[in-house]
This record gives sequence, structure tokens and C-alpha cells, in this order.
Amino acid sequence: MTTNSTTATIRGFAPLDPQMRTASPSPLPQLQAVVFDVDGTLCMPQSWMFAEMRRQLGISKATDILDHILTLPDDETADAEGVVSSERERAYAKIRAVEREAMGQMRPQEGLVELMDYLDGRGVKKAICTRNFDAPVDYLITNFITGHTFYPIVTRDFKPPKPNPAGLLHIAEKLGVNEGGRGLIMVGDSLDDMVAGRRAGAVTVLLANSENEALKSHEYTDLSVDKLSDLIGILEAGIVAQGQ
Repeated sequence: MTTNSTTATIRGFAPLDPQMRTASPSPLPQLQAVVFDVDGTLCMPQSWMFAEMRRQLGISKATDILDHILTLPDDETADAEGVVSSERERAYAKIRAVEREAMGQMRPQEGLVELMDYLDGRGVKKAICTRNFDAPVDYLITNFITGHTFYPIVTRDFKPPKPNPAGLLHIAEKLGVNEGGRGLIMVGDSLDDMVAGRRAGAVTVLLANSENEALKSHEYTDLSVDKLSDLIGILEAGIVAQGQ
């Protein structure tokens, strides 16, 4: 189908419902993949976790946790117990310990399984882009969405992390998604998610909660939902981003 220049600049996707596509053909492309954040998106928010990380590291809320760690010396030295590691490695160990504690309290988001089943049924690929390390991600998939495949899974090991769009663009490349990030939807609950998604060219979807209400009207948020399964009806009917 030929599209004019105006249509080509619109960020959005045609309906996934085949009957709707037949009844009213859309000039917009087909959605190829949905990328999810983890904490606060696939699982319920655990805000205490980030506060505890900052307490462990001795930093304020205004300081980004991962940015702070990357400023720490990477030269190996012996601690008081004679263990040789770098200050940066010790900081990573502190936040991994907090994340492991949080795994025991992890709960799935409402509508999680319904949305994953729907995307599989429509042939839409699923990927993850998170600032967590791999253990909480593996725990979530194993315990709450067994049998669902996410590829690729971008964790904290990938540099640079969100809000840089590099992780999303890496996902698009690995999946062979047409037009890079413009073939993706980024679903998350934080400003980092919205910024990374918009900068990659993706459509951004905010999973709203009591702590991120202000992000609903942010310039980088295309739309918001109250639970993950709300996305099903939206994707069936097609989606057009608010900001271009």
C-alpha cells in the first residue's frame, strides 16, 4: 500500500484485529514488537526498593542510582575483610542484594497473563528493556508467565541504560524490526521508559499508578492505561501516537 508523506510521519500502528483491517484498511504499519519494563510494569511497583538502594549507597533521590555507580572507581582494592574488589563492584553488589530481597515480595501486574496470551495469539513479539539485573527478570518469567518467550532481554549489563534509547534500538535490530524503534511500542511506568521510547521513535504507553500520575500528561507519553490488559482493545482497534 502506498502512503503519502503525511501518513509516513505518523507514529502508530494498524489494527491487529484482522476483521477491522479488512473492513477499513489502514495506511499505518503493522505492530511488530512490544517492549516491556519490569519493575512497576510487568510486576507491581516496589518503591521501597529504590529508597533502600539509595540508603545503601548514601545518595539522595535526586541522584540516578546507575549513573552514580558508574562514577565510582573501578580499581580493585581490599576491603576490611580482605576481599578484593572495586568500589563500583561493591556498589553493584549492594543493589543486587536489595533486588534479591524484593523478589520475595514480587507480585504480577493485573492483566499480565491476558496481555501476553493476546500478543502471542496475534503474532506480536515481546521483549524486555530494564535497569534490573537478570535474576529478578528470570524470577518473574518463571513464576508468573511461564511458557512466554521474551527476546531479546536487555538488562543492566547493557550500556548505556534507559533513558538512553540504545537498548530499544538494540532490540529493534536484533528482531529485524522495520524502521528501528518506529516498529515498537514501549510499555513502562517511569520517565526513563517514556524518554527512551520517544527518543527511539517508539510509541510510548504509560502503565499508570498512584505515583506516576504526572507522567500521563508528559510530552513523551503517547497514551496511558490502568492495567496491562487494557492494551488489548487498544491494539485491536489500532493506535496513533499523540506526539509526533
